[in-house]
Amino acid sequence: HHTHEPFILCFFFQWEVVQKTLNGSQLYTYSICNVGEREQDNWLRTTFIQRRPSASRVFVELQFIVRDCNSFGASSLTCKETFNLFSSESDADVGTTFRKGQFKKVATIAPDEITGKKELRINTETRVVENLSLKGFYLAIQDIGACVALLSLRVYYKICPATIQSLASFPETVAGGENQALREVSGECVENAISEGLPRIYCTVDGEWVVPVGQCQCKPGYEETEDACKECLPGFFKAEASSGKCEPCPANTQGLDTGALFCPCMDGFYRAPTDPPTGPCSGLPSAPRDLVATTSHLSVGKLLLSWRPPEHTGGRTDITYSIECLRCEGPVCQSCGEKIRYEPANVGLTLTKVTVSELDAHLNYTFTVEAHSGVSAFASQAMPQAHKLPLTNPPKITSMRLVKQNPTSLSLSWEVSPKPRVQARPIRYELTYRKKDDNLDVTTYTVLILEKNSVQIPDLSPGTAYLFRVQALGSDGSPGGSSIEEQYETLSEGHLAHNNTAVISGAAIGGAVMLLIVVIVLFLHRRSVLFFFLNEQLKPLKTYVDPHTYEDPNIAVLKFATEIHPSHITKQKVIGAGEFGEVYRGILKVPGRKEVAVAVKTLKPGYTEKQRQDFLSEASIMGQFAHQNIIRLEGVVTKFKHAMIVTEYMENGALDRYLRDHDGEFSAYQLVGMMRGIAAGMKYLSDMSYVHRDLAARNILVNNTLECKVSDFGLSRVLEDDPEGTYTTSGGKIPIRWTAPEAIAYRKFTSASDVWSFGIVMWEVMAFGERPYWDMSNHEVMKAINEAFRLPAPMDCPSAVYQLMLQCWLQDRSKRPRFGDIVSLLDKLLRSPESLKAIADFDPRVSIRLPSTSGSDGPPFRCVPEWLESIKMSQYGENFTCAGIVSMDQVMQMKNEDIKNIGVRLPGHLKRIAYSILGLKDQTSTLIL
Repeated sequence: HHTHEPFILCFFFQWEVVQKTLNGSQLYTYSICNVGEREQDNWLRTTFIQRRPSASRVFVELQFIVRDCNSFGASSLTCKETFNLFSSESDADVGTTFRKGQFKKVATIAPDEITGKKELRINTETRVVENLSLKGFYLAIQDIGACVALLSLRVYYKICPATIQSLASFPETVAGGENQALREVSGECVENAISEGLPRIYCTVDGEWVVPVGQCQCKPGYEETEDACKECLPGFFKAEASSGKCEPCPANTQGLDTGALFCPCMDGFYRAPTDPPTGPCSGLPSAPRDLVATTSHLSVGKLLLSWRPPEHTGGRTDITYSIECLRCEGPVCQSCGEKIRYEPANVGLTLTKVTVSELDAHLNYTFTVEAHSGVSAFASQAMPQAHKLPLTNPPKITSMRLVKQNPTSLSLSWEVSPKPRVQARPIRYELTYRKKDDNLDVTTYTVLILEKNSVQIPDLSPGTAYLFRVQALGSDGSPGGSSIEEQYETLSEGHLAHNNTAVISGAAIGGAVMLLIVVIVLFLHRRSVLFFFLNEQLKPLKTYVDPHTYEDPNIAVLKFATEIHPSHITKQKVIGAGEFGEVYRGILKVPGRKEVAVAVKTLKPGYTEKQRQDFLSEASIMGQFAHQNIIRLEGVVTKFKHAMIVTEYMENGALDRYLRDHDGEFSAYQLVGMMRGIAAGMKYLSDMSYVHRDLAARNILVNNTLECKVSDFGLSRVLEDDPEGTYTTSGGKIPIRWTAPEAIAYRKFTSASDVWSFGIVMWEVMAFGERPYWDMSNHEVMKAINEAFRLPAPMDCPSAVYQLMLQCWLQDRSKRPRFGDIVSLLDKLLRSPESLKAIADFDPRVSIRLPSTSGSDGPPFRCVPEWLESIKMSQYGENFTCAGIVSMDQVMQMKNEDIKNIGVRLPGHLKRIAYSILGLKDQTSTLIL
């Protein structure tokens, strides 16, 4: 996924090209080692690197060696063990012109391994340069007093390579940046493939394709072979566009050409009009055998004809028989005419016998029995052997009747004559209806095309008369005879209420008696009953049921979720991509309800049944919850091709990103209010015996009133009995930074482990979405927790809030507070805002940077850019430089007004910089905030 740009390095000030021998190989490096001199500022710049227009994000990989400052002895007082990476954009090559002010800092580069006196240790570090927009750029290395050798500098960007997925071809695409994490790419179906919609896919920032949408399928006559569509071989066919393979020609057919849509019949074999074109062909039946006529002396003029079925049926089962009678007088024979009677009939017989009566005495009769099948008509007609349905006249509608009526719906059925026989496709009916309205200029007609002779019509107005007309359609879509126009009326709502009066009256009487009993009990036992009611009011009325305990998961979906018709959902735009497909913002308009904004999770095409069940299981979980701080499930779509989960729409998205975008804009009181909402939702889940297992700020959604709601209920299903589930699930790794130690080590997931996670969420909220444990690896996090390390208090965090966090992170899970206790404590803090004024101790050297491992007690930062980067305020580096503040001593003399004067205006940024300066100064500092 890497594309490299060639360049060379230009050196300015002090850098030297040095030849070294490493592992027996000669190599050249750029080196500098002025560790004994003060105020070093040495630069090494690349030549102009042209940028591909769509590559706005590039990666810089550096290989380098840094000497241990301790190895220089007394001369190491000013020695550094880091250097800086800078970048500068330009639309043209400026040659050797070099101005430091045009460069902005990308990162401070620190070695993982420091080289001592004996063994060389090579470090490799990669950094990202974002938001490039001009024609090219320069990179520069700044040395501020280290002994460093640069072995290589590699620049590349990531691409999603050209690919073919689901028979759709997608071009090579440059991966987007952080502001475009998913880049949508449209593709084209490969040759001889088609798709209902435009195939699309997403390119991630890591150069990987995800979530293909819109599957291409091979055209009729073609099958999929290695990402291409190949013609069916002779002797094979494919009738429809699908992902299936070509099928062998059925019996009595022949396939002589490639790319066949169907196989024509062999000579002497035929398909009936009702046979599918993909089925076998049939021959004509042979003659019936052993025709016998039996007379009775008791019944004059009557005989019984019987025979055996034909020896060969032609491969068909729809064999019928017809009887032809000739009456002969001498040499002259003529048809017996209508005088003769047959029981049960003389045509269309399925039995092998018939009774003939009303015969005249002393005459010769000749009876011929002929066998027929669905292809017999082809014996005397030169018709093409390709399957064609003849155009038939549709039957006429003889009557219409009302089956059921409600205030908002009517059920109708109708009779047809003659009744249709079984055929390849059912007769279709056109039903037209309208309100009975004298003002015909504004009358609205509704037309339905139906394949059944019955229908239920919903969404009607109560107490309203409607006029209905129905007609049958022929096989070519032509209308048949219409019925008379019938009028039916929906019930009024008052009528329905009248029918329920007795029930309501009975309920009212029962309720009055119950109320009287309650009043008496309250009078006698006021305290105990009041306590009972208060507790019952707070306790959910049901317990969570795991949908995976159902033998058929589809039953769980139907039990806990409401089915929505897809016509009620309007998808507007993609707002994300989940494990199973795209997530849309949309509108839900259910008849009789107000239109609401919703989030629509979709299931991508080509899913397996297990994926569909996993996808819908989240809806089975959400459907059991009803709380204002739990994301609300609107319903599901399961009975149609494209499954969907529909939830309420949260305008401000995920909590962590929302807080990062509004850093410093909320007071501690507002942040505690957000925590209280999350805790209330978790208390509800805990009371229902539900363990979330993935509680984190990224799984909390925020609406436009800043109300927080718990979401994402997909993780719990994976870890129940899976011995490997401690670290790996279908959704990726367990979130180590948010998970309690006993859950990581022993899979002990309980409400107490959710409480630990809630403590991490509190920290995220107070730190405005900062990543817990910063850049520490998962292994380092687990090791630190086991050694009793806990996250320090975020900047400006109330002491009471931080103490609650520490209670949530107690090693012994039995000593952690319950969610009910947490809600009570947060309520108490919100009722007494003055309790939030006492601020917990804040040390920026610990809470913003990784803990130092050097053992040095000296200043934590060697220069202003390094300090600004550590508190994630590097964008103000130029402000400090222009104001002449270039040393940490000058920074520590700054006051609040000084910070404002250099151009820091945002309250959150102002506070972050000011508190960091306060942490750097002595505890007796008089800095006024």
